[in-house]
Amino acid sequence: MTRVLVVEDDPQLARALVINLQARHYGVDAAPDGATALRLTAVRPPDAVLLDLGLPDMDGVDVIKGLQGWTRAPVLVLSARQSSGEKVSALDAGADDYITKPFSMDELLARLRAAVRRAADLPPVPETTPVETDDFTVDLLAKKVVRGGRDVRLTPTEWNLLEILVTHPGRLVTQKHLLQEVWGLSRSSRTNYLRVYMAQLRRKLEKDPSHPRYLITEPGMGYRFEA
Repeated sequence: MTRVLVVEDDPQLARALVINLQARHYGVDAAPDGATALRLTAVRPPDAVLLDLGLPDMDGVDVIKGLQGWTRAPVLVLSARQSSGEKVSALDAGADDYITKPFSMDELLARLRAAVRRAADLPPVPETTPVETDDFTVDLLAKKVVRGGRDVRLTPTEWNLLEILVTHPGRLVTQKHLLQEVWGLSRSSRTNYLRVYMAQLRRKLEKDPSHPRYLITEPGMGYRFEA
């Protein structure tokens, strides 16, 4: 049974979400605030999270960051905040999708199903030695990168991109696949996202970002990691 964690401080909306999910045979946990959400995630890891940003005890973006320490489950933000800045902040923090209130329950459930399918298709984090290159090392288990003896600070979005690429060494990963895995189905045509974040990764990891050795662009198709 797929388990969903609903993080929503509006009792009526939380109840509606729980009822609709249970009617479709999801297991459901509900949390009225961020602290409860993080505690439940540690005790009973969910397969997906529906998260309101406007929580009484902490901002939803901080909850997204906290969840990443406990689970790889996709996070779907449900929020009345409609500004592009709010959406970018949530997606950069690691959210998989952003749904503005009010929303159609059918659309929410469709996006939830899509997010769960994408998560199931993600390759497991290999229980192997770190990925090593001549210039940097990627430790998939510790979720960190070391270059020149120092940790490289990556944003959650940068890490997600790098993790997908290094777990498919030498293989072309299409733009569409990267966009769907990192930003969600609704962003699958935003190739400008990829250009921006790949440029940031290259500045942090490549000796010569303008002539990358490891993070290779396949024009019009996608990207490839060469160890």
